[in-house]
Amino acid sequence: MWRNSQHSYGLIQILLHWTTAILVTGMFALGIYMVDLGYYDPWYHRAPALHKSVGLLVIGLFLFRLVWRFGDPQPEPLGVNPWSRKAAGGMHLLLYLGLFALLASGYLIASADGRSIPVFDVFSVPALTLPVENQEELAGDVHEVTAWSLMVLAVLHGAAALKHRFIDKDASLARMLWPRRD
Repeated sequence: MWRNSQHSYGLIQILLHWTTAILVTGMFALGIYMVDLGYYDPWYHRAPALHKSVGLLVIGLFLFRLVWRFGDPQPEPLGVNPWSRKAAGGMHLLLYLGLFALLASGYLIASADGRSIPVFDVFSVPALTLPVENQEELAGDVHEVTAWSLMVLAVLHGAAALKHRFIDKDASLARMLWPRRD
């Protein structure tokens, strides 16, 4: 039940999927909230620190997820429609690329000033400054566009899962909710 089987996702893949979805959605909401904070708001400094800390943890989760995904064979796709299979593969690729761009741009924003980034004041991650003028601004533009794009893709991904459940009446959604024994 921990690893994927021929017909089902394993518990590790399921937990990685839903943890990533919840964290990225929560980070999106926090990002929207914090851009309108006034200087004297108590969350003016706390929200960005929380956003950076969780973002760096999501980078670690994302890297682990990539290793796990390529090390654990995927279940056989459901359905026989080749167009649907290609669309699903394209959607997953876009979600992974979008998440990578979002995380990389967030890291470049946070480290643009050359200072290491504290993670919950427990440890720090070294900064990466590129020989690019306006690193923070450019990365910020990429981060914003990517965040909104990723949310649109996530809604489409969720809509496709609901379509599989209620229209196609297949087990696509069910096998991402809980592992089955083959």
